[in-house]
Amino acid sequence: MPAERIAENLAFINWTVLTALAMGSFAAVVLARLRSDATRGFLAFTAFCSVLIGILAFLSDQALPAAMAGTPVRIDPAFDLPRRIALGAFVILAAAYVVALARRRRAAWLAGAGLAAASATLVFGALGWGGGSWFAIPLLLQLAVLAVATGGVFAAMILGHWYLVTPKLPEAPLIMIARALLAVVALQVALFVVWVSTGAGPGGGGPFAVLVGPWALFVWLRLIVGLIFPLIVSWAAVQTARSRSMESATGLLYINVGTIAAGTILAAGLYFGAGLLV
Repeated sequence: MPAERIAENLAFINWTVLTALAMGSFAAVVLARLRSDATRGFLAFTAFCSVLIGILAFLSDQALPAAMAGTPVRIDPAFDLPRRIALGAFVILAAAYVVALARRRRAAWLAGAGLAAASATLVFGALGWGGGSWFAIPLLLQLAVLAVATGGVFAAMILGHWYLVTPKLPEAPLIMIARALLAVVALQVALFVVWVSTGAGPGGGGPFAVLVGPWALFVWLRLIVGLIFPLIVSWAAVQTARSRSMESATGLLYINVGTIAAGTILAAGLYFGAGLLV
């Protein structure tokens, strides 16, 4: 039954993963552009990837169902159009930022506008699926952290490849992004404890209730595979990047792409399938 419930809401899981990849990788590009000496090639290529994934996210948004069956999550259609407008604006602004990067322009205002559009998309998503403005706050936090972690590890993996073909690049950009990723995954672990101990979400029940029962397997997989393991691997990636073992760092980030993406899928499936924040 839990697996079937998750499968019934694959459209929302797909939306969550695509928007997380697009917006998180764009945020990583902006951070690397403003706070490091990352190469123009890496910045432009990763931003271009975020645009392509953002287009897929926009298309997937058009196919989201108007209602969800068998789940405590309720959809407020009033926020569908604002969410889609904000997501479309993000794609356009991100594309313009790619052009600015290719022309060696800083374009900080354009980066800020893209991040604002991404934030608005998540805000309207949380308002539409959170069951009211107050309950939308924890969902917004969850969506934002999922985006930073999923897109951030994707950008870090791409940057690792840049070192494999250009060995003389300074290690500072990769260390910065890897440390940021480590901090975000650690934040996710802390949020998991908060969500579970408070029974957050429209279907959360009592404190620690999600650790047992029909959804427990997926909750434990989210914790072990999607949080604890990536936290350890992220720490190892920082250490290998500091020692300029870039091949090892890139391999670790490859592993993290899979585990963090799996954790994002589990988190989205548990929310849209059972109303659980984990």
